[in-house]
Amino acid sequence: MNREQSIDRLKDTTFDLLVIGGGITGVGIALDAQLRGLKTALVEKHDFASGTSSRSTKLIHGGLRYLKQFEFKLVNEVGRERAIVHKIAPHLVHPDKMLLPLIKDGNYGYLITNMGLSVYDFLAGVEGADRKRMLNKAETEMMEPLLRKDILEGGGYYAEYRTDDARLVMAIAKTAAEKGVVLANYLGFSKFDYTDANKLESVWVKDQKTNDEFQIRAKHVVNATGPWVDAIREADGSRKGKQLFLSKGVHLVVPKSRFQVQQTVYFDNQDGRMIFAIPRGNITYLGTTDTAYPNRVLEPEVTKEDVEYILDAVNYMFPSAGLKTGDVISSWAGLRPLIHEEGKDPSQISRKDEIFQSESGLISIAGGKLTGYRKMAERVVDLIGKRSEKPILDCTTDQVQVIGGEFKNYQEVQALVDRLFTE
Repeated sequence: MNREQSIDRLKDTTFDLLVIGGGITGVGIALDAQLRGLKTALVEKHDFASGTSSRSTKLIHGGLRYLKQFEFKLVNEVGRERAIVHKIAPHLVHPDKMLLPLIKDGNYGYLITNMGLSVYDFLAGVEGADRKRMLNKAETEMMEPLLRKDILEGGGYYAEYRTDDARLVMAIAKTAAEKGVVLANYLGFSKFDYTDANKLESVWVKDQKTNDEFQIRAKHVVNATGPWVDAIREADGSRKGKQLFLSKGVHLVVPKSRFQVQQTVYFDNQDGRMIFAIPRGNITYLGTTDTAYPNRVLEPEVTKEDVEYILDAVNYMFPSAGLKTGDVISSWAGLRPLIHEEGKDPSQISRKDEIFQSESGLISIAGGKLTGYRKMAERVVDLIGKRSEKPILDCTTDQVQVIGGEFKNYQEVQALVDRLFTE
């Protein structure tokens, strides 16, 4: 609300840290750094959360598929983080029951599903009715009558968490501002300035509203621009070694009257990928795709092939749905900034984050998941702490309530919602 004042402060202050990028990773880093004693600023070229961070599946989830890929460390981390984000933002991260149908020759058998969901429950401290249940075929059919029955063998029923990804980013940005971070959007990166020793000294940005260019001085700079990470590295002359691989994820929206699943369903497609069907209010949304997309754009296109791929997947597992292109009332698409792995297709590439350090001092981070934003931030700020002239404090973001979430627990949130809807 005070953009002009923020811009004046950006021009007049030398910061300990400047973060470029106002998505979930950027705002997470800014909040962590400020809480640990670093004078921090953040700039974003467009709206906060305008890129990947507003185009996800809207879930804070543990990623069961990583267990199948034997990425136990990643499963452990996101499982714990899932519980922490629910605790610090109970108004935005809500429990959501999910059904995982087990089918003949599918991705998940009974044993790995039972083990994986038990790990989830343990890491997240899930108790009571929210603990996972393994279902036989008849119980799974009863839970979701629309499922294809000839290949169905059973199911897993468990709790994940849903969120509004853009609202979560905004809430963390507001929390960061409340703690002293100077944030401003519509400030696009222009160029770097260096010392005589070729170390980063400042960043030039261009005000998208006025075309004014100005300099921001900072001792450390973090590049958290998602799909644009490599472009910023290139401007620094440090785009070498590992590169980004951009993968497009498309979601479709259909009226709930056309596809009435009883709860979120995470199901197999014929090509071995997994697809979500998620009911919300009067709609159900479906996704996602995972295809290479070479262009860095804010709004990737949704093609006819994307639509047909998702609808075919739904109609395969839910034959009575009979969804057609005309049933689609909306869509969104985003780019995942993954780390390129030779010989792997998009669905096989790890979702682990990676930090790149350049000789100039630029720190870049890419990869990762919405769920793991807080640990990604912690790792980046730990690295800055090792470089910093002054000692920094320990990470406390697991204890800091996100603005608007000042409730003892989720039960208080639900009680308020129930009261509002009955008044």
